[in-house]
Amino acid sequence: MILTKRYEGSEWTLDGDDYSGLTWLSDTPKPSLEELQAEWAQVEYEVAYKTVQGRRQAAYQATADPVFFDSQRGEATEADWLSAVEAVKVAHPYPVDPSTIPEPETPPDFPEDQENGGD
Repeated sequence: MILTKRYEGSEWTLDGDDYSGLTWLSDTPKPSLEELQAEWAQVEYEVAYKTVQGRRQAAYQATADPVFFDSQRGEATEADWLSAVEAVKVAHPYPVDPSTIPEPETPPDFPEDQENGGD
């Protein structure tokens, strides 16, 4: 999935599902295993986002759109429609983008003499 999403236009073959089975056929450098692993969370997010997007669209069409048209005819209120839209969003939440998650802070390194009271 990473190769398809991030190396579009590159030519390669994959024997099995392991990096050792990757044969790089393009003139560009073959990505390292570490480079591919670094892309995994973001690619997985993008695929999940598209999946949710499709499910939301179908749910809007099935549930919220009819309420919208009812509200246009005066058979439902705008609040009813907005409630139907919110219900779709709650039922189909978007995944968290891993690029927006802050890196955990690491404590600063202290010289040895400060660890012992500075004397």
